[in-house]
Amino acid sequence: MTALILPEPIAAYFAADQQNQEAVVRCFTAQAVVKDEGRSHVGHDAIRAWKVDASSKYTYTSEPFALEQKDGRHLVTSRVAGNFPGSPVDLRYDFRLERGLIASLEIKV
Repeated sequence: MTALILPEPIAAYFAADQQNQEAVVRCFTAQAVVKDEGRSHVGHDAIRAWKVDASSKYTYTSEPFALEQKDGRHLVTSRVAGNFPGSPVDLRYDFRLERGLIASLEIKV
């Protein structure tokens, strides 16, 4: 099986997601937007709070297995498994990159 090669900012995000919220925040532009579970989180402080909240509720791993590029966006499908209802699940991560960082991320089922 061929290893999935992700653009550097996206690979950094998935690596940081297994570390801590500060590592995750460093992957984003200052005015980045994260949309997850029907809510939007804008800027570093809101993204940090989103990550802290998600990490306090659940323990999980995420294994990206597909990448599609469309209209300047990077769509990554990842198998997420952990101690949350419905685990495991394949989630779609819709990234828009800007100057080597993530400008927007929308996470969908």
